[in-house]
Amino acid sequence: MKLPSFSGVREGHIWGSMRRIAFILGSGLLLSVALWNSVMWHLQRFWGASGHFWQAQWERLLWNFEGKEWILFITGAALVPGLLFWAFNGLLLVVDTTGKPGCIARYRIQQGKNQPVDPVKLRQSIRTVLSNQYMISFPMVVFLYPFLKWWGDPCRRELPTFHWFLLELAIFTLIEEVLFYYSHRLLHHPTFYKRIHKKHHEWTAPIGVISLYAHPVEHVASNMLPAAVGPLLMGAHLSSITVWFSLALIITSISHCGYHLPFLPSPEFHDYHHLKFNQCYGVLGVLDHLHGTDTMFKQTKAYERHVLLLGFTPLSESIPDSPKMA
Repeated sequence: MKLPSFSGVREGHIWGSMRRIAFILGSGLLLSVALWNSVMWHLQRFWGASGHFWQAQWERLLWNFEGKEWILFITGAALVPGLLFWAFNGLLLVVDTTGKPGCIARYRIQQGKNQPVDPVKLRQSIRTVLSNQYMISFPMVVFLYPFLKWWGDPCRRELPTFHWFLLELAIFTLIEEVLFYYSHRLLHHPTFYKRIHKKHHEWTAPIGVISLYAHPVEHVASNMLPAAVGPLLMGAHLSSITVWFSLALIITSISHCGYHLPFLPSPEFHDYHHLKFNQCYGVLGVLDHLHGTDTMFKQTKAYERHVLLLGFTPLSESIPDSPKMA
């Protein structure tokens, strides 16, 4: 009886391993697709069930403001996102100025900084933020309305479908990432940094409200345009614009807040940018990875902490800095 050769046995093991890997990956892919389809199906059912309600409310608003749709646009594109910005940051400012409640203050990223925040510096920053919002952002939103109306009336009767809404958000996010990364990195050029961007970096340990603390040129180029170009190009509906502008303001507030809170996106990435200045220029981190502007960050404990916190133990305790860094 002829025994199988060693090479044949080894080849059989390789093929067996490959089949097992293919089976595991294939099963995982099928489960992922099934889970995604299930989630999307339930979300779509919810959207469809509530869609008639929201469509009716929207049509009622259009009827009440017939001929004055610009009031609806200003309310949805400027006032609602602005109110959400101040409501969210108002809560954070309580912690920043008092250090209480301790159950939130314990999640501070840069320990020993802003405990409490300098009141004089804070008042100056809030004045600048208000100026940027009402002297720059508000007029820009008003100026945006006729272009959107010409391109694809933002106050049109039909609300967007669920899938179209998700597609819009994805496109808005990608456009913002590209425009913000390159405009932000340009502002770090010595020519522009000293005259423009240095103002924003006065806060090496940021807090939420200073997400809009910037030179007017920077506020237009890096804060407003990256968020506004997507809706303009897509001819977005006011409902999409309201959600997008609100999300953009809340997310940039979280990125600057200085607290790595449970169940919220990690602010470690942008907090490290304020600490070191020459790393982590983007929002998502995709372009930083492609351009290698996050290499130092990836060698730090902050990178290990740059995850969604799903528990209640602060990551500064479970993944502390090395004694030398501390």
